[in-house]
Amino acid sequence: MSDEQHTTPKLLLALTPVVLTLMILGTQIFYFGVFEPHIPLAIGVALTSLVGIYLGLTWLDIRAGIFKVILVALPSVSVLIVVGMIIGIWIASGTVPTIIYYGLKTLSPQIFLAAGMVICAVVSVSLGTSWGSVGTVGLALMGIGEGFDIPMYWTAGAVVSGAFFGDKVSPLSDTTNLAPAVTGTDVFSHIKNMMATTIPAMLIAFLIYLGVGYFVIDSQSVSFVKIEAITTSLASNFTISGWALVPALVVMVLALKKFSPLPSLFAGVVVGGAFAMVMQGQSLQAVFDYANNGYAIQTNIVEIDTLLNRGGVQSMMWTISLVLIALAFGGALETTGCLRSIINAIKSKAKTFASTQVAAVGTAFSTNLVAGDPYLSVALPGRMYSPVYRGMGYSTLNLSRGIEEGGTLMSPLIPWNAGGAFVISALGLGVSGGNLENLLYIPLAFACWTAPLIGIFYAYVGWFSPKATDKEREEWESTGAKIAKFNDDGTPVTD
Repeated sequence: MSDEQHTTPKLLLALTPVVLTLMILGTQIFYFGVFEPHIPLAIGVALTSLVGIYLGLTWLDIRAGIFKVILVALPSVSVLIVVGMIIGIWIASGTVPTIIYYGLKTLSPQIFLAAGMVICAVVSVSLGTSWGSVGTVGLALMGIGEGFDIPMYWTAGAVVSGAFFGDKVSPLSDTTNLAPAVTGTDVFSHIKNMMATTIPAMLIAFLIYLGVGYFVIDSQSVSFVKIEAITTSLASNFTISGWALVPALVVMVLALKKFSPLPSLFAGVVVGGAFAMVMQGQSLQAVFDYANNGYAIQTNIVEIDTLLNRGGVQSMMWTISLVLIALAFGGALETTGCLRSIINAIKSKAKTFASTQVAAVGTAFSTNLVAGDPYLSVALPGRMYSPVYRGMGYSTLNLSRGIEEGGTLMSPLIPWNAGGAFVISALGLGVSGGNLENLLYIPLAFACWTAPLIGIFYAYVGWFSPKATDKEREEWESTGAKIAKFNDDGTPVTD
C-alpha cells in the first residue's frame, strides 16, 4: 500500500477528529463559559494522531508534519513577540497615550467608528501587517472608544474591519503575497482583482459605522467630565506631544520603503524605547521591563489603568501557546490526509464556476475554523483548487481572491484562530475572563464578512470573474502547471 493510500482516510473517518474537537471546544467555551481553547485543541491533536496511526503512519511521521506546519507559520509567532514589545514600549514612550489624548480632543462619537476603521486600514496598508495595526493604533482607538462610552465590541469591530482589510490589499503583507504565489498569479494583479470586493465591502462598513454613530450611539450621554478626567490624567502622567508619534512614523516610513514588517516593527521598539527615556524620563532597565512584562501604571482612573497596563512579550504567551497548539492540530490534520479528504469531498460537489468559487471560499474558511492558521487556510485550498480553475478556463485570480477572503479576512472572526486570539488579547477584550459579550465584535466586523459574500454574488452573476487570458494559458503550458480533468458528470477528478 502506498503512502498516499495510507494517508487518505475516508470522509467519515477524516471528519471524526474535526467534529469531536469542535464539540469539545464548544463545550469548553459555551457550556463551561471559559474561553480557553488550548486543551480542546490539544485533545484534537491526539485524536487526529490516533487516526493517523490507524492509517499506518508512525508518530514520528505525524510529528514531522506538525513541525513542518509550525515552521511555516513561525514568522507569525515572531510578529506576535515583537508586537508584544511594541505595545509596552509605545505606551511607555507616550505614543499610545498621545494618540488617545488627541483622539478624545478632536474626534466626535458620531464619526469615531467610521474614522477608526479608515485609520486602521491606512496604517495596515502602510505597515503590511494587520496585527501591527491592531496592537498599536487599534489599542489607542479602544481607549478613545472607552472615553466616548462606546461598547468595546463596537470599537473592536471597526478596528478589525480596517486592520485586516488593509492587510489584505497591502503588497507588503505576507498573506497578500502568499495567495498569488500558491495560485500562480502575480501580487499586483491579485490586489487589483480584489478591489472589486474590497471597495464595496469597505464602503458598506463605513456607512454602517457612520449610521451607528449618528443614530445608535447617544452622543448626549457622553460624559465630558469623564473625557476631561482621562485627558488630564494622561497629560499629568505622560509628556503629550506630536514628537511622541515619531516611533510610529518611523515604522510607517520603513514599511513604505519596502522593509519587511518584522524589522520595521522592531525598529519601532528601539526608537520607542529611546523616546521613553528621553521624553518620558524612563530608565533603560524600565524600558527592558516594559518590553518583556508590559507597561504598568496606577492613576486611580479605571479606564486608563485597564487600557495602559498591558503589552510586553509575556502578555503574548497565552496567544502564542494557543497559536502553536492550533498549528499542531492543523499540521496533524494535513499530515494524516484528513484535510485533503474533506477538501476533495467539497471539491467533488462543484460542477460550475460559481459553485467552485463557493467551495474555495468555504474551504479557506473551514481550514481557518479547524486548523486555526490563516497561512494554512490560504496555502492548502490555493494548491488544491488551482488545477480546477485552469481546467474550467478561468483565471486563478478568482481563486486567489476567494482564498484571501475566506482565509485572511475570516481569521480574526474565529476566536481560537491565530488572528482571533491576537485580536482578543491585544485589544483587551477580556474574553478569557468570561466577558463573552465582547465576542460581538465578530458580527460587527462588517468589512471582513461582507467581502466574501460580495465575491460569491459576483461568481453567480458573472461579474468580475475573469476568464483565463491567452497569456495565462501559455504560461500554464510553459510551466507545466497542473490542469484538472473532469468526470462525465462535470465534477473534477479528485486528487
